[in-house]
Amino acid sequence: MAPGHVAYGMRASYGHHHVTPDTIVAWERGLASPTSAELTALAGALWCSPGDLIGAARTLREHRLARGMAPEDVARTVGVEIHSYLRMEETGEWRGSERQSAALADVLSLAPSDFATVTGRDGQLADFLRSAVTTRWQAYSRPIAKLVPVHRGQLDDALQEMQLEYQALMAATLSWGGGSGSGSGDAGREFLERILDEFWSRMRTG
Repeated sequence: MAPGHVAYGMRASYGHHHVTPDTIVAWERGLASPTSAELTALAGALWCSPGDLIGAARTLREHRLARGMAPEDVARTVGVEIHSYLRMEETGEWRGSERQSAALADVLSLAPSDFATVTGRDGQLADFLRSAVTTRWQAYSRPIAKLVPVHRGQLDDALQEMQLEYQALMAATLSWGGGSGSGSGDAGREFLERILDEFWSRMRTG
């Protein structure tokens, strides 16, 4: 379909009379972005879903658009005021409760790892995980469960396993180098640097 055909479809079938062939070209080239309503109409004109146009969703807004949901519907289902929800979409920082977080993940079909990323919680989660494996993991189980919607039993198993692996790496370092040398602790530091990947790998396979 040429840009003119797409624009005509959006005007004739969806009432977007302001959309012109130039509008379509600007969207294609990344010079402008469609609104939620325009994206839905564009998907309709192209006989596909909004998610097909977005590709891999990276933000909370993109996940919502990929499922063709209005922000009002998400806010009502999750139990937050619409202006609060829209602000969270704009800032990428989620401030909902544990129950609201679980509802958001459910309504948008977010995997826990996607939830952590789109709500801006990756950094805090990584800090909690590093503390968990280097100290007492039991003290961080509940804070992590409040941060991301995960199954508590699976979470505890993952934290315990990660702590044991980290301790094994550090013990091996000491036995190899006697606690000294330029390579001392490298394996442990590398484990802590990739802590999010280690965690989600265990949560997916647990």
